[in-house]
Formats: sequence, structure tokens, C-alpha cells
Amino acid sequence: MGRHDLPDITAAAVVFDWDGTAVPDRHSSAGAVRRRVERLCSLGVHVAVVSGTHVQNVDGQLRARPSGPGRLLLATNRGSELFEVEPGGPVLRERRWASPLEDAGLDKAAADLRQQLSAVGLHTDVVTRLNRRKIDLIPDPDWADPPKARLTELLVAVTRRLADAGLADLKDVVCRATSAAVGAGLADPRVTSDAKHVEIGLTDKSDAMRRLLRELWQVGVGPGLVIVVGDEFGSLGGAAGSDSFLLVSRARRATVVSVGAEPCGVPPGVTHLAGGPATFLALLDDQLARHRHRRVPGVDRDERWTITQAGDDPVRLRVLETLFTLGAGGLAVRGALDAPSVPVLRAAGVYHQQGSAQRLLPGPDWTHVRLRPRPKEVVQVLDLRTGVLLREERELADVGRPVRSLRFVSAARPGTMGLRVEAAAHRLAPGTVFRAPEGLPMAQGRVGGQRWARVASDLGGGMGAVAQQAVSQDGDLRCVERLVVVTSHRRRQPDLGLDAASDAVRHGFSPLLAAHRAAWARRWSSAGASLPDDPQLERALRFALFHLWGAIADADELAVGARGLSGPGYSGHVFWDADVFVLPAVATIDPAAARAMVRYRLHRLDPARARARAEGRHGARFPWESAASGDDVTPPTVRFGAEPTPVMSGRQEEHITAAVAWGVLREAAWGGRRLQPGSAELALLRDTARYWVSRCTVDADGAAHITGVVGPDEYHEAVDDNAFTNVMARWNLRAAAAAVSRRAASPDEARSWLALADALVDGLDASTGLYEQFRGYHALAPVLAADLAAPPYAADVLFGRQRIAATQVIKQPDVLMLHHLVPDEVAAGSLLPNLAYYGPRTSHGSSLSPAIMASLLARAGSPDEALSFLRMAAQIDLADAHGMSAAGLHLAAMGGAWQAVLMGFLGARVRSGTLLIDPVLPADWGSFEVRFRCLGHQLRVRVDRQSTEVNVEGRLRVGVGRRPPRSVTGTFVVDTTVGRRDSSRRGAEEAPCRT
Repeated sequence: MGRHDLPDITAAAVVFDWDGTAVPDRHSSAGAVRRRVERLCSLGVHVAVVSGTHVQNVDGQLRARPSGPGRLLLATNRGSELFEVEPGGPVLRERRWASPLEDAGLDKAAADLRQQLSAVGLHTDVVTRLNRRKIDLIPDPDWADPPKARLTELLVAVTRRLADAGLADLKDVVCRATSAAVGAGLADPRVTSDAKHVEIGLTDKSDAMRRLLRELWQVGVGPGLVIVVGDEFGSLGGAAGSDSFLLVSRARRATVVSVGAEPCGVPPGVTHLAGGPATFLALLDDQLARHRHRRVPGVDRDERWTITQAGDDPVRLRVLETLFTLGAGGLAVRGALDAPSVPVLRAAGVYHQQGSAQRLLPGPDWTHVRLRPRPKEVVQVLDLRTGVLLREERELADVGRPVRSLRFVSAARPGTMGLRVEAAAHRLAPGTVFRAPEGLPMAQGRVGGQRWARVASDLGGGMGAVAQQAVSQDGDLRCVERLVVVTSHRRRQPDLGLDAASDAVRHGFSPLLAAHRAAWARRWSSAGASLPDDPQLERALRFALFHLWGAIADADELAVGARGLSGPGYSGHVFWDADVFVLPAVATIDPAAARAMVRYRLHRLDPARARARAEGRHGARFPWESAASGDDVTPPTVRFGAEPTPVMSGRQEEHITAAVAWGVLREAAWGGRRLQPGSAELALLRDTARYWVSRCTVDADGAAHITGVVGPDEYHEAVDDNAFTNVMARWNLRAAAAAVSRRAASPDEARSWLALADALVDGLDASTGLYEQFRGYHALAPVLAADLAAPPYAADVLFGRQRIAATQVIKQPDVLMLHHLVPDEVAAGSLLPNLAYYGPRTSHGSSLSPAIMASLLARAGSPDEALSFLRMAAQIDLADAHGMSAAGLHLAAMGGAWQAVLMGFLGARVRSGTLLIDPVLPADWGSFEVRFRCLGHQLRVRVDRQSTEVNVEGRLRVGVGRRPPRSVTGTFVVDTTVGRRDSSRRGAEEAPCRT
């Protein structure tokens, strides 16, 4: 047997049967297996042994003591026990204990079967084991402990013995055993046979396999990355072979190999190599060789967790570069192929150039290799579960072996990145490790065996990278491996990270990848959504969370631009998107990163104060577009068609000042933190309130106005008394008055804020509950969005800015955003009339729009309509719905989609340190489950038509539906009828943003 006969997979885990697969019998030396197992574990490969015998037998032979990072698990006693091998030996992780009633049932079933067999002249013995009874069908000294090499001979002997007693075959005995077990009262009996015995038990190898798959899943290893090896997958005398129970449904993507004799053949999907333990050792050697030769690992191609794209359309490839961005720790690598359309490497907060031209600094490109000829068509697989990008060339006859590559940006070791590429040796050359980003100088050199490169910003900051490149040959296949460590600093040139790079090389690619997979698994265990009835949306939501995690970091401060780090769109500038769309989502998945986002704003309070002073006002005015310093970097004009058009947002979208204050309080509320006297947060609340005091004008009737602004609906500029701006300013004033201490503001000043808040006009018609979006809006041409085109569309682009400005068509929900952000500041019962009025007038020309509509419609008791908008929001980048994804991901849409699930469908909100939930289910969902962080606790909530189940790590006050809140720890279930929410209840319009 040659290596070409072995499975073509570089596995992350190997699961194997013991007797007959790894060793010929229980008396043989297992030293050869031990050495290979320990070496695989040192490379980060997880190894698991499955056996029907007890742990002393397996560990007594194997005696492996791996040092990791791969784990060694022993699933013994036919699935009743699970041990993990530590330096001191096996440690019990889980054991199934039979109850006294079950033990009595096992005894009775075995006795009944033995009596039936005795009645037809077949003498048997019964052996008692944990949770099972073994009926020895051939209690003959010659067959006391037969090796698996004699399996065929054993089967002939047993079959002859059964025939002499008038029994058809082993299947006949198995059927009798099953009937005896059911008759003895065993609810779920497991009956198996190894030819010599028929066993009646409470567990079998299927239980072992399911438990092992759960363990592997928790470290980021799915079934598609697993090799399963056994020797009895085929039937034995009509009965199922003992290893066939390893073929559970969850393992359907695993690579399954039999090394046994398999006298009756193997089931579909099992590769039969035969050869016994010698073949098994060859298989382990092949896995070790693959790691030694730096072969490209695979991914688990689970459709619920992977995004797969193929083709060579150059326009679509630019979009795919965006979609396949990998990021962690404030660094990201765009998913470029050979010739990137835009810079590949970026770091959060590291900017270059001045003024409105300021943009994220591109770093050294380390992803390029030389391929001749270049692949014509590539299949790309983004594995959301483990954060890796796999590429495979469709095999072409004229170039031999296809190109394969895998890359990752480590979630376990921030700044560490890895790449492997393999191809036919004549096609692949390593090439230069680093390439300079276009238009920028790059210093580079060597230190020992490492290459380094550095790109400097004219603002003082920079990015550095150190790489170790290795090339291997595996037959006619050449493999290139790069381990890279990237450093960055926003104000000075960073250290190169030579020590970190050396440490990464010492660890090696495979262990680093294993740690990265495990880190992603921990992320998904803490946050995510499961939608069993909606797999496409489930995957899209996972795609959104994947990229939110990829754009954030637990750092001193975190600048999150509108397109994250995935593309050049908006130059990496920070908008209100970060405060009201991304921040609330991040607070539920990574509270430390949400805190870093708040610090970005707090550190730029002084420039906001300076801008207010420069405009003759008080307090602090935050810029519409912010970057390095906190000065406004909004471009004065943009090309809109052939003519340059003034950009009014930088001058008139003043609602961002209140949005920044809202984000600060939102993060504190969900994090369960009280703002401390003298804190920067309270100073920000105070100074934003002071800004609104100086910005408002009060007429002779005592009414306060804000004039000449642009609201979230950017189709209408320089409007007066925009409801969104005025109500957000009113909220800001009231929140500041409620929160600031006497050190931050005098009682008289706080009272003046409250008086001004009460005086601000908001456009409400109390008789209808309808808010006028701005003064004079109702007098515009009453055109609905659908009168012009089918939403979503950019109305100003399609029909001209002036024409749209004369109509009631709006870009995104403006008034409705108030019901999302500050529902306590709008009139009770006003959500429904405003949804009915403004919904049809919205073109959804902004990527921010659909998610807000989804959240509000869910809260308003229309979950089916909400679901259609949630699907629209979740597909904005995956489907390139706006035609702009090539420039970067729409992070705010992703944050909004996650908010729609939590705040809309789950109805989650925080009030006074209590989590309140009030779920709804659309008709298409029978259930859903979400996992998230809130108030310092990890939560899992499952909702179906009959009940809501809440699991809390720790103790937390939780209220469900109309029930009063209660202090909860662990799991509790509330019987509810979940469907459409009663939108007449005040709670239907409440959101978790009030302090």
C-alpha cells in the first residue's frame, strides 16, 4: 500500500478503535502507536481512542502522556466513560452510571437471553461490565481472547455453533437480545456484537462518538476535519459490526477508514484499506508526513458554517476580497488572491495623511506567491466556524496538481498570521515575502532567518511585519509556509515583534492553527444564533458576527470605521454607525471591545470641545467623520455624477453628538457599570448637553428649535426642527441631568437642561401619534418609495437629488430611529402609526435601514414582516445588494442585523440592572436560540411556541414577557405562547437604552 492509497486529508483529529485497529490484541506492545500519538498531539492534532474495554486496558497498553496542544481522549466501556490523558495519567471527565433499576434490567435481560439460548442447546457465559452484560457465544478456551486477525475464522466458528443450535446467524441472537432487553424494562437498550459476544448495554460506541464530536466541536474541530479508523464497520453474520456505531449522523462529513478484514464488506462512505494495525500506523505516519511537509489543511464543509464561492469574474472577485477578509485583534487581511485590487493589510486606528484625505494606513502585503500559470478558476471557502480561508483550484489536466492554500489571522495570538500554499513544484515559487503597498515606501530587511518590513505614516504611526518562510517538497508537490507577526501603533513606529515572531516559529503552524480554531470555538460558544428552520439566515447572521469580531479588539481604544478594516470605503473614518449600530452589538459579544470603542470617543472629547468653541458654541460637538485626532475629516465635496457636490453631512448632521452620548450610556447599561463621579463619561454627557443648549434657539412663545440640520434621512438637507435631531438632543439633555454629579454641573444648570428639553419641539401630532419628520415635510409631494422603484434603491442616484428632495421619499427610517434608540422619549403608542406612515416612504437607500425596520416591526408585533427585512439586512454584503461591497463590508448593517435578533425578535432590553425579554416568533420559525453577554453574564435563551428557556452563568435578574423579574441562576423555563407580541403594551416599545 502506497501513500496514494491513504485519504487525502490533513486532519485536525484522529478517532480510532483500539483492539484490532491500533493493536493486534491486548497483549501486544503499543510503543509504536504511543510515539505517533504523542507527536500528533504536539502538532495540535487531537487524538481519541474508542474501546469497549475499560481504561486500564487501553492506557496500560498505550501509556501515552502527550504534552499538547492536541488532546488525547479515551472513550471506554462502549461509550460509558470519557477520560482525558494528562501528564499524570487519565482523568475521568464523564461517566454514565446505571441506576439500580437499570442494573436489574440488564441482569434480567442477560439471564433471559441465556435461558433462551440454553433452551436450544447453546451454552453461554455472562460477563458483567459497566452498564452492560456480555453474553459469550463461544466460551471455549481456544477462543478465550481471540485477536482481530482471526475474525473471519472466529465468525465461521460462531456461525457453525449457532447453526448447530438451530439459530440462523448472529442477527438472530441480536434480535432475541433486543427483545429480552425491552422485556426487562430497558427504555433504550443498545445491543452489539463483536462475533464472540452479544452485548446488552445502556451505551455503545455511538454514544462515545457523539461525546467525542462534542469535545472536538468545543475546540473548533468539526467532523469534516476528522479521520475515523476502525476494523469492524461491515456486518458480522448479519449483525452490525461494532465499529458501525461510530457512523453517527453528526460524523457524516468525517473521513472513515477500515483497516479490518471486513468479511462482508463495508458500508457506503467507508474506505476499506485492510492491513490491520500496520495500515493504521501507516495512516498515522502519513498524517505526520503531511505536517512535516507543510501540507495545506482542510476545512469542515458544513453548509451552515461556510461561504463557498467559485468563478473568475473580476468584478465579483473584488467583492469576494471583501467578503473573505480575516481579522482579529484590530488587524485584518483582505481576502485578496494574486493581484489585490486594494491594499491587503490594515490596522484599526492607524491613519495616514491629513484632513479629509486621511485614510487607514496600508501595511506590507505578505500574502503574495508566484504561480505560473495563474489559476483560471478558484473555489474559495470561508469557514466562519474556525476563521480560515481555503482556496482550491479546479483541477486542470495540463498543470497537474491543483493549487491549494489556507490562511488565518490568529484569534488566539493577536498579530500572528499564517499562510500555506501547495502546488505542482514547477508552478509554485515562494517569491518575495513582502510587497510595498502602492504609492508608499516600505523599509525592509533581514534579521537572522526572518524577513521584516515597515510602512510609516506621515502622522507618526506605522505598521511593521516579521515573517518566517519555509519551503517543503512532498513528491512532486511544493509547499510554501509563512508565519507572520504584524505590529502597529497609531502615534509612533511600532517595534517589529521579532521575539513574538520567533515564538510563533517555535510553536509552529499546526499548533498555532489549532489554538486559533479553539479560540473561535470559544467565541461561538459565547455568542451566536441557531435558527433550525432558517439555515440561510442563520449562516448570514454568523457571517455578520464573524466580521464584527474580525473588526474589533480589546485595546486602549478602538476606532471602528464604517467599513471596518475590510476595504477602502470611507477611508476607515468613524461615523455614528459605530456608536448606534456596531457598539450595541459588540457590547453583547465582546464587552471589553465595546469599552474600547467608548474610549475612542472619550479620548477625542477635547477636539469636540474645540470645534464647538470654533463655531461660537459651548460644550462639545463631535464630528460627522472622525479619524486619528477627532477633528472632522468629512470631505467638503464628492463626485455625484459629473459634477462635484457639496457634502452637507459634515456641517449639518449634528445628531451624531447625541449619538455619541447615547453609545456611552448604552455600553455602561449593558455592561452593568455605574458612571463614577468625575469620570470622562460624565464629562462627555455634560459637554454634549451644553452643546445643545448653545445650539437651540427659543422663540417668543418659549418653544425651542434646532434649525439647518440633516437627519438620518440624507435626502433632505438644511431642514428645521428635524424630529430625530430634536428628540435626540432632548434625550441628551435629560440623560445628562439625570446622570451628572454636582461636581460636573450645578443644580441650576441641570434644571435648565430639563427646561430646555421640555421646550424642544418634536413635530408630534398628539391626535394621530404621528411625528412630522421635519418642519414642512408633510407639504412635500406625497410620493411613496414604491411609486418610483422597488426598494431597496438609492433614490438620489436614480432620480436626482433635487427631484427626491421635493418628495416625501426618504433614505432610511428617520423618525423611526427614535423608536429604536430612545423609545421612552416618544409618545406611547406612536410606533405603529409611524411605521405605517414612514415605512412605505422609505427607499432603504442606506444599508442601515432594513435592520432597524426588522427590529421595530418585531417589537410592533409583526414578526413575519420583520423577518423579510432581517433577511434583506443580512444579505447586503453577501448578495452585494447595494453594489458597493467591493469597497468594504457594511459593518453597521451587520451590527443592526444582530440587534434585530436580540432587541427585536428576542425583545431584550436592560433596565436598572435587570434583563427583560419579550420574544416573538415569525411563522417560518418553530424555534430559535441566541447566546450573548449582558450585565457581566453569559446567557443562552431558547424560544419556541410553548416556552422560553433561559440559562444564566452566575446570578442575574431576568424578566420574561409580562412576568415580574426574578433572580435567576442556571436554567429556568417559562411557559409562554410565543407568536405576535401585543403591541398595545407599553413594554412593546421599550428598549434597553435608558439610564
